[in-house]
Amino acid sequence: MTTDTVATVHWRALDRMGEDTCRLTRLDTGWMLVGHARFSEGGSWSALDYVVRCDGDWGTTSADITGLHDDEKVALHVLHLGRDWTVNGTPQPQLDGAIDIDLGFTPATNLMPLRRLPDVGRMPVRAAWLRDPASPLEPLDQTYTRARGGLVQYHSVQTGYETHLKVDAHGFVTHYPDLWELAHAP
Repeated sequence: MTTDTVATVHWRALDRMGEDTCRLTRLDTGWMLVGHARFSEGGSWSALDYVVRCDGDWGTTSADITGLHDDEKVALHVLHLGRDWTVNGTPQPQLDGAIDIDLGFTPATNLMPLRRLPDVGRMPVRAAWLRDPASPLEPLDQTYTRARGGLVQYHSVQTGYETHLKVDAHGFVTHYPDLWELAHAP
């Protein structure tokens, strides 16, 4: 397998103490994100490692999330084949139509829809959302709209959340208002 590191980013959390470092790698069969998120929530620390694999069109094919969250061990293997999603081998029929995984503890997984977003226009997408590692995956319908000045308007249907994301040339979010900002690109 041939791998080529395309970019590395480091974010600082704005809503809590925490950070996340992520590396984007090109593979023979697509793309891979490898990240390390560390953050404090409700008085306890979480340390989560994630690997997300995508096909050549930036659709999620699998994800592994491991580590500790709220003093509990996390070991999730998410697989996406065709229209079917599984978590640790258990079917997830509620995710029908989802293309991406959205890991709620990192801005890294916004990369996949942002890479598919046209230079001009709007794109709706359904994601398999891991709100936090203790929750089951659930569908998250999102809309990304390219705006002026390197901004992308983001809207989540289920939560009603809306904001403007700043995005770099690789497609990584550099500013996620009130949640994350780029600390540096190592």
